[in-house]
Amino acid sequence: MTKSKRMVQGILDAIEQGRLMPGTRLASIREAARQHGVSKNTVVDAYDQLVALGRVRARQGAGFFVVKPLVLDTSEKTEELNEAVDSVSLLREQLVGNFAVRVGDGRAPASWMAGAILARLAKQLTAADSDLEYGAPQGYMPLRETIARVLAGRSIHATQDQVLLTFGANHAFDLIIRHFVGPGDSVLVETPGYYPLFGKLRLARAKLVGVPRSHEGLDLDDLERKIKQYRPGLFFLQPNAHNPTGTTLPPYQLHRLLTIAERYNVVLVEDDVFGDLSPRGSAHLAALDDLNRVIYVGSFSKTLSTGVRSGYLAGSPTLVSALTDIKMITVVNSSTFNERLIHDMIEQGRYRRHLVQLRERISKASASAALALKDAGIQTHGAINEGYYLWGHLPPGIDAQALARRASDEGIFIAPGAIFSLRPNGPDAGALRVHIAYANDHRFLDFLKRYLFSSAT
Repeated sequence: MTKSKRMVQGILDAIEQGRLMPGTRLASIREAARQHGVSKNTVVDAYDQLVALGRVRARQGAGFFVVKPLVLDTSEKTEELNEAVDSVSLLREQLVGNFAVRVGDGRAPASWMAGAILARLAKQLTAADSDLEYGAPQGYMPLRETIARVLAGRSIHATQDQVLLTFGANHAFDLIIRHFVGPGDSVLVETPGYYPLFGKLRLARAKLVGVPRSHEGLDLDDLERKIKQYRPGLFFLQPNAHNPTGTTLPPYQLHRLLTIAERYNVVLVEDDVFGDLSPRGSAHLAALDDLNRVIYVGSFSKTLSTGVRSGYLAGSPTLVSALTDIKMITVVNSSTFNERLIHDMIEQGRYRRHLVQLRERISKASASAALALKDAGIQTHGAINEGYYLWGHLPPGIDAQALARRASDEGIFIAPGAIFSLRPNGPDAGALRVHIAYANDHRFLDFLKRYLFSSAT
């Protein structure tokens, strides 16, 4: 057990035994280091773990205080919370499920990520600089400057003050929802679309209005009808390397979409978590709009490491200022350490070299996955060289949820289309999201062939 974990366990024991009561201020970092005979970094790590466990709260400028743990009985759950939890059941399976084959996973294999490089850089950074204090609420300024330069390469013109660093894309969505969405508000989303977002919006008591998305793009006629009917103020969408379908919207749709948004005063949230993998010259709503009514969201978690929760959003100066205040109120700031780590990796050229390797892996895996699925009787749609997903259509009459249940019995994790859809009994009922990295697993392909053959007979 590490020194920090021993310290955490000692404090937890004191809390459980009543020697540290709720409201008690813990020793300062300097004093705790002296008392326990450890470094200040060890104390910071231990206190951070206690904060993450919900047993200690940090008050900026005042110190760390013991808090009473929040206990929520299942009978006390609100309808909104139940709906939100139900909508992210797939996420729970990804995080805690025990499957030998993970075709439905949303994350890339660890071997595709830059974990080893990040670990080496983290050791160097820790050894070189022990300053682990709070950073600026808007995020580490050198990384914001770097992101602004990267966005300029995508024809998205933003200053560092228009960039807000977050704990990944999901945190950016949280901030946007807190700012724009109130109970009962109508919010546009793609269907099929990003299911954790559905859960966040349900938790905010929003009314979700689905806009159909297919391999041909968005149904913009349906979008305009629903805007007239529901008067939403916000539309979340992923134009490039869409999750779950893997498709990319054609430029002419982006232009028409912006025209519709202007006409009806709708704010567009452009989810571009695979932006670092997109081909040079890819079209972006934020570039066409100049961050006027578009909020651009990016992430490093999909390309660097799922364990490094770091992302960003870019928008108008006024909006970014307001969202920074919300971030400061809710989480104080994001991880300066992670942000410095990412900045160093980019500036040293290691991130660029990593992306070259990752693009090669995606290209090979995507083409191979499409062929393997076709041979197994699955028609797919998706963009090669961009994201991680293909959208597979099962033969007529085959229900993807029934297939997923049967696969689970054999230790195979499948993501049925209904999870991603606001029309679960519609065309998405016969679809599934396939991660290209796992599609060639012979156990999955053998299962598919056996299941589809038995269903056909």
